[in-house]
Amino acid sequence: MATYYMEPSRTFSEFLLIPNLTTKACTPANVKLKTPLVKFNKGEEPAISLNIPFSSAVMQAVSDDGMAIALARSGGISFIFGSQSIEEQAQMVRKVKGYKAGFVVSRSNLTPEHSLSDVLALKEETGHSTVAITDDGTANGKLLGIVTGRDYRKSRDSQDRKISEFMTPFEKLIYGKSGITLSEANNLIWDHKLNCLPIVDENGKLDTLVFRKDYDEHKENPMELLDKNKSYIVGAGINTKDYTERVPALVEAGVDILVIDSSDGYSEWQHETVQYVKQNFDVKIGAGNVVDREGFRYLVESGADFIKVGIGGGSICITREQKGIGRGQASSVMEVVEARDEYFRETGIYVPICSDGGIVHDYHVTLALAMGADFVMLGRYFARFDESPTRKLKVGNNFVKEYWGEGSNRARNWQRYDTGGKSKLLFEEGVDSYVPYAGSLQENLDKTLGKIKSTMCNCGSLTLDELKQNARIALVSATSLVEGGAHDVILKESSLTEEH
Repeated sequence: MATYYMEPSRTFSEFLLIPNLTTKACTPANVKLKTPLVKFNKGEEPAISLNIPFSSAVMQAVSDDGMAIALARSGGISFIFGSQSIEEQAQMVRKVKGYKAGFVVSRSNLTPEHSLSDVLALKEETGHSTVAITDDGTANGKLLGIVTGRDYRKSRDSQDRKISEFMTPFEKLIYGKSGITLSEANNLIWDHKLNCLPIVDENGKLDTLVFRKDYDEHKENPMELLDKNKSYIVGAGINTKDYTERVPALVEAGVDILVIDSSDGYSEWQHETVQYVKQNFDVKIGAGNVVDREGFRYLVESGADFIKVGIGGGSICITREQKGIGRGQASSVMEVVEARDEYFRETGIYVPICSDGGIVHDYHVTLALAMGADFVMLGRYFARFDESPTRKLKVGNNFVKEYWGEGSNRARNWQRYDTGGKSKLLFEEGVDSYVPYAGSLQENLDKTLGKIKSTMCNCGSLTLDELKQNARIALVSATSLVEGGAHDVILKESSLTEEH
């Protein structure tokens, strides 16, 4: 006969945190939100950690290269959506990896025989205002000069004017030699008031470039999530259909971590995909989604580096309504966390858990973390911001942004819901919608992080590990939910009380 789970399927809204003693050391300024992204052995450090426990969802309406840059700048990670061509996704990864780095391989290069029109066309294509001029027009040719916006006047100079006539020649350049440290390079930039410092080898060939703006941005964003080359860390979503073509292209583009994007991850297709990646590439991969210990154990034993938890809890997800599968997000997280801790005791391997879906209010993030999740994945939250790839529209008197699910007809992401049948979406598991426009990512994320840190102080915790160990969580009744909000008063208008 069927197995029955008679305990109700719980959501985050059914729980509250009970305060612990707040010591004098428990101030938001002292709270650290660093958290592991990938599995690691007991006593060791994970290969990749997040500086804040946030990732953006693998969705067309959320995670492109613009979102990936903005979120990595704040300490989190984006998983660029996979429901696009392989080359388009790989190009987004390349844009993120090339946007911010200590030593940058030049991607805008011309020869002295090119013209001003070539410079302007290249600037339009790449967005780069600095062009390296080499003997062969490559990134590693002999450096002959540099062109920046200060070397020409678009309104006065002829478009046919040769670069050799207006470039800053090599003999007038301040440059560094290969082997110089990033600190030494930045000192040269500051000492000589430069915006860009070329690095050349003993033969005068261009090696890399170091930009002043990268130094400035790092000082302004100390929580940036960077790899060993000082480039932003970025993830990408893959499916279980074209992974043998998609994964090599993403790895070549420099992706740091992959995740299998699926509404139900407890499948042999995910096992085969994880095994393929592990056997052929040195890149981390997460898997999911699952809602119980059996799903967790299956994917971990397949080799997954983190596990994504949640089916049907997303604001645009109608999987539960359409197919009758899923589970309340709180119940899912609690069971998978218990399985994760059991696995850790058995093997000494800690596998991070990502809670994906079911977040309505900011405090739900704190609850997910207190219940044992290592980080959360959010779609609607990030879709509201300037940095998301969707259009900003005015509907009535309010500004909104478009937001649609990967299971909607608009996304047509049939691979995400594939169960070995026809190559098309037979029915929708997501909706097409709007979300209230909320402004910039940084401003909103700072507010959310402030709430999380303040709540952690109420719980007597300065780290996420302490929160997991010390949190006291109470189940609440329906009537106490009413009591928890404003009631029996006439509210004044106030933007300070708005929830996302």
